[in-house]
Amino acid sequence: MATDFPAELSALRATFTQIEAVSDPEALAARIADLEEQAAAPDLWDNQENAQKVTSALSGANAERERLTTMRSRIDDLEVLVELGTEGEDEETLAEADADLAKLKADLSAMEVRTLMSGEWDERGAVVTIRSGAGGDDATDFAEMLLRMYLRWAERHDYPTKVMDTSYAEGAGIKSATFEVDAPYAYGTLSVEAGTHRLARISPFGSADKRQTSFAAVEVIPIMEEAQEVEVPETDIRIDVFRSSGPGGQSVNTTDSAVRITHLPTGIVVSMQDEKSQIQNRAAAMRVLQTRLLLLKKEEEAAVKKELAGTITASWGDQMRSYFLYGQQLVKDLRTGYEVGNPAIVFDGELDGFIDAGIRWRKQQEREQD
Repeated sequence: MATDFPAELSALRATFTQIEAVSDPEALAARIADLEEQAAAPDLWDNQENAQKVTSALSGANAERERLTTMRSRIDDLEVLVELGTEGEDEETLAEADADLAKLKADLSAMEVRTLMSGEWDERGAVVTIRSGAGGDDATDFAEMLLRMYLRWAERHDYPTKVMDTSYAEGAGIKSATFEVDAPYAYGTLSVEAGTHRLARISPFGSADKRQTSFAAVEVIPIMEEAQEVEVPETDIRIDVFRSSGPGGQSVNTTDSAVRITHLPTGIVVSMQDEKSQIQNRAAAMRVLQTRLLLLKKEEEAAVKKELAGTITASWGDQMRSYFLYGQQLVKDLRTGYEVGNPAIVFDGELDGFIDAGIRWRKQQEREQD
């Protein structure tokens, strides 16, 4: 069936108009002008932390404006290409237009998903923690597979990452790992990955060819440079220092620079060993602890509101995605129904379909609760 280009172009323009309205080009231009003025100040770099925030914000705002401008131009160019192909009855040109249309629809869908992220901290970077669950060596191996999957996803998008802490298992894989994705909207994007992930496969660690089910938990919190909203008394924490270690417990640092902070009232534990000094690791660990406590406080407040409203069912299930590496070979999200029949590409970082579906699902849940 021939492509109905007039209808497709009309739909593209309607979607782009909605995206542009949410982005508010006039407000964006005013923000860029303000940031440019701040960036041009002669004393900008007297405060390096503030200077980095200003330049980063300016870069992000300019990138957003460029995305809008480029998308509008691509739609205009497609319209011209369709006109040329139609008037000249040129099948080759129309085939090229059809290919461009498919790319445009995919890129526009990605832009549309960005507009659905309007949470309090969605614009921030993300700190992701992966923990192995039930399943022995298969679970720790699964946790390491998930770590590689998310790092490969970030690499595909040219997002800078930093592994902040890794606890290696005595056998295969890792007990836990924490890494940072310092990119705009990383938290809003990756927060839909939070939850329990399940792996079902024929275990490579057992002697019998039996199916093994294992679990890993993914936690996602926003990067918060200063979590001043939560005060943590010194009497509420225990700080332990130790040497950083590699696989199998091998020491990779000859000084006690790694830091573990335990929040005694809640039992929350945060470890950091990426930085070179104990002071840096302690500061980084404290920032993450304060953020987790802040989020915990928000969750408790939200839970009270839900209970008062008569809603006690959590909106996110314990098991949110299953990975089947035997028989049917499938990865399926249990919330959205989105699935991919090639687990290899998913574990290699091909996650955008799952993430986009998750963001749309989350927004729909929010609308239904309003």
